[in-house]
Amino acid sequence: MIVFRYLSREVLVTMSAVSAVLLVIIMSGRFIKYLAQAASGVLDPGVLFMIMGFRLPGFMQLILPLGLFLGILLAYGRLYLESEMTVLAATGMSQQRLLWITLAPATVVALVVTWLSLGLAPQGAAQVAMIVNQQDAMTEFDTLEPGRFQALRDGSRITYTETMSEDRANLGGVFISEKRVSRDGKKDQGISVLVAEKGRQEVKPDGTRYLILENGYRYDGNPGEANYRAIKYDTYGAVLPKPEIAQEVTDREAIPTRELFGNDTLRDRAELQWRLSLPLLVFIVTLIAVPLSKANPRQGRFLKLLPAILLYMAYLTILIAARGALERGKIPIALGLWWVHALFLAIGVLLLYWERLRLNAASRRDAKEVARG
Repeated sequence: MIVFRYLSREVLVTMSAVSAVLLVIIMSGRFIKYLAQAASGVLDPGVLFMIMGFRLPGFMQLILPLGLFLGILLAYGRLYLESEMTVLAATGMSQQRLLWITLAPATVVALVVTWLSLGLAPQGAAQVAMIVNQQDAMTEFDTLEPGRFQALRDGSRITYTETMSEDRANLGGVFISEKRVSRDGKKDQGISVLVAEKGRQEVKPDGTRYLILENGYRYDGNPGEANYRAIKYDTYGAVLPKPEIAQEVTDREAIPTRELFGNDTLRDRAELQWRLSLPLLVFIVTLIAVPLSKANPRQGRFLKLLPAILLYMAYLTILIAARGALERGKIPIALGLWWVHALFLAIGVLLLYWERLRLNAASRRDAKEVARG
């Protein structure tokens, strides 16, 4: 029991440290992406941390298996280098027994991944989809910030205001540059530039929004050409696009797991198998990591780390590719993703018994040489 607690603690502590580092790296990259969208006016800066919080379960369901895999390699690798595993082996600790001990913390991790994969991650993805839909429903007037040029999502309009009231109802020093195209959308007809002393938003009873500009000019023409038209106006109304909130969440990651069990479409079946694959992934990478963690003090603890990571990445890459092929109908549903797990399960079993197989082969070879002699 003491050995069990010691080994489990070493694996879980190392896994926690590795997972924390991976989480910081992944969330930092994703936060930079969302921050860039907020800077361009696509997202409201106030919802960034909400989105990151809802995305956390989706990150963790992929980070924990990798963290466990690396945790076993690093923790047991250190024990091999410090000859602690040699002492345990002298007391009867075999690779198979070490695997059974390691499966205990792996089961805890698998239960957490199951909870994340089947429950929390879809709920978080649904909340993110709702927030994004709400952001899509915001007009450029709602996301406009004073003193900053803001581009629409398609880049067809650039808007700038020097000042804005606290209730976001009145603007001062307005500049709008917009591309003019033909009605069929194929021919570029130049650029229209609007400048105004002030502006305000006006909402009609039918929900149509107008940006009412006062005391300004409109310039129509092509950049680099002297042929342009200037119009002075006292009041000018510009229609703001009327967005619509998508009521249905179509992201497959946001579909509740209970609904996936009742759907027969390839897309939903592939998503269900993917979610069930993540807990299974935990046990198989544990089987692979235990024999790969065995290190020779002369070789160092990091000699097998790179090949092990490449093997893990191959596992995950093939699993993702098989998921895409399953969605396109190139793989039978009955075969699904299970053949990938079976392949790497066989690799794990081969690694676990490789030393024994090698010794048995050497013994048979020596016996044959003795018989010949």
